[in-house]
Amino acid sequence: MQTMGNTNSMFGLKRFSKNKQTPIGSFANNSSHDGIKTIEAVKSCSFSRKADLCIRIITWNMNGKVSYEDLVELLGKDRKFDLLVVGLQEAPKENVAQFLETATSPTHVLLGKAKLQSIHLYLFGPKNSHALVKELKAERHSVGGCGGLIGRKKGAVAIRINYDDIKMVFISCHLSAHAKKVDQRNTELRHIANSLLSRDKRTRDLTVWLGDLNYRIQDASNRPVRSLIHNHLQSVLVSKDQLLQEAERGEIFKGYSEGTLGFKPTYKYNVGSNDYDTSHKVRVPAWTDRILFKIQDTDNIQATLHSYDSIDQIYGSDHKPVKADLCLKWVNN
Repeated sequence: MQTMGNTNSMFGLKRFSKNKQTPIGSFANNSSHDGIKTIEAVKSCSFSRKADLCIRIITWNMNGKVSYEDLVELLGKDRKFDLLVVGLQEAPKENVAQFLETATSPTHVLLGKAKLQSIHLYLFGPKNSHALVKELKAERHSVGGCGGLIGRKKGAVAIRINYDDIKMVFISCHLSAHAKKVDQRNTELRHIANSLLSRDKRTRDLTVWLGDLNYRIQDASNRPVRSLIHNHLQSVLVSKDQLLQEAERGEIFKGYSEGTLGFKPTYKYNVGSNDYDTSHKVRVPAWTDRILFKIQDTDNIQATLHSYDSIDQIYGSDHKPVKADLCLKWVNN
């Protein structure tokens, strides 16, 4: 059996820039930084009443196409969660909202939505839950150019909601592509955070970022990356993940948590298959699609992550969707 060799020497780790920029909003400060807190998902939850609020969060870059069957698969059969948050990138112009409302109609209703061209965010709650909504506001912030003829602008949309006295902000974003544009993605996150999060930091209980953040695997070539994934050794690549590296440097996402990257990189696939890109571009696989969260007051609210995984049974895009199940409980009720 042939061994993979020393993976550190295989990939090599380089600094992106010697000129460290100002950290993003409340994400970081000038002191030492431990990076994003990686937490294991607790598999035992079935959305029981032991929690005060259970949320299913889904992000998916749709590659400009939609089918009702894919959206039904995306939402899953278990609908015992309270809130459903669906963030979409490169969403087509038509049918998405209608399809989602139809697919969720047996159990949930649309509470709010936010759109910026192809960046969408939808928030669903149980039927007859409108009385629990005390505040709901949609916002958006664009970065970069006009999005071109196909309208795939980069930026973010947000929904802030006070639901059953829990104040939350959900941000669906799509950042600049390509492995070398790490600093640009950091800057885009900074602008989005300053625009959407700077006003009410002390009054939020939960902040969730979801989307195609487009961070890649640093200094890695295609063949060894694909070989590791093929042999179910993708965990070796986690230390090369640009998002985690930037967080550890103190550039982004101070105080945030994310589930373990136990699933395969979600980009880039051949549409209609579970095979990685075989086009002339032959993209290096990467965990571009992520969900991160932060509890503002951990003394009063406990958050438990019950799943963090890709949905590999969906084939309609060159990205695989990612979902997280997060349950909140008041510590001092």
